[in-house]
Amino acid sequence: MSRTVTVGLDGSNESLAAAEWAALEAAMCGIPLRVVHAGEQQPHEYVPFAGERVPPPGADRSARLLVEAKARLAHRHSGVQVTAEQIAGHPVNALIAAAGKAEVLVLGSRGLGRMAGVMLGSVALAVVARAERPVVLVRPAEDTGQERRPDVFEESDRATPYRDVVLGLDLRAPDDHVLEFAFDAAARRVTRLRVIHGWGGVISSSAFAGDGGPARDGQTVAAGVLRPWRDKFPGVEVAEEAVIGDAGAHLVDASHDASLIVVGRRNRTGSLGSHIGPVACTVLQHAVAPVAVVPHD
Repeated sequence: MSRTVTVGLDGSNESLAAAEWAALEAAMCGIPLRVVHAGEQQPHEYVPFAGERVPPPGADRSARLLVEAKARLAHRHSGVQVTAEQIAGHPVNALIAAAGKAEVLVLGSRGLGRMAGVMLGSVALAVVARAERPVVLVRPAEDTGQERRPDVFEESDRATPYRDVVLGLDLRAPDDHVLEFAFDAAARRVTRLRVIHGWGGVISSSAFAGDGGPARDGQTVAAGVLRPWRDKFPGVEVAEEAVIGDAGAHLVDASHDASLIVVGRRNRTGSLGSHIGPVACTVLQHAVAPVAVVPHD
């Protein structure tokens, strides 16, 4: 299967915001957008694109939802190839399978407002914890879809340039998949990459000894980790920020002025199933901006 950006749709405001975000991502990547609806999910009420009556309960609203979504997205993003399909099975398993065939899976997440919200839903949380490909969670916001690359909008547009991409960097176990995702996201948005690494919590810069000697300074470690990626992405401006205390809380604060937050998730399974990790969990619960969770070994 060709590379796609895949979005899970159920008709909720959250999933409609996710679909818009996914369409913009597909346009930036130059790859198709795949819209999927899990067969056992009951679609939410939604506003039809053509202004026609939504079928009453009992009719095939899932099929209608996909037709409307495809038409809406194709109209708003004429340069993106859009496909839409219903996939069978339990929503979590179906979406995890869809993620395995995609560059990135995009899902909607609930929120209670710009200053304090909870992004987690049972389906989204389970998919994030088990998917083997990056998953982006998007919450609805008034300005969703208003950010654009500075070279693709006119002065009369309501759109604004992309804000920072923010990376939560774990200096104890930096992973190339997470770093590449963050640098690539910043490069495609023509924006700055803000790298946050901490002196406490899970994102830590203390316990790092390269050759068995004393632990090196966190900023020195960060510079070494980032150097090859700066070389690979010379057009990306990088701002490093060493913080003290709860790394998750700092990332949540940063989300209020970011276009995307990027965090890693280790592929590990315990007696109670897969885990997300404390930093990623905090960010998913409270972040304002979309959050990309990148799995790694």
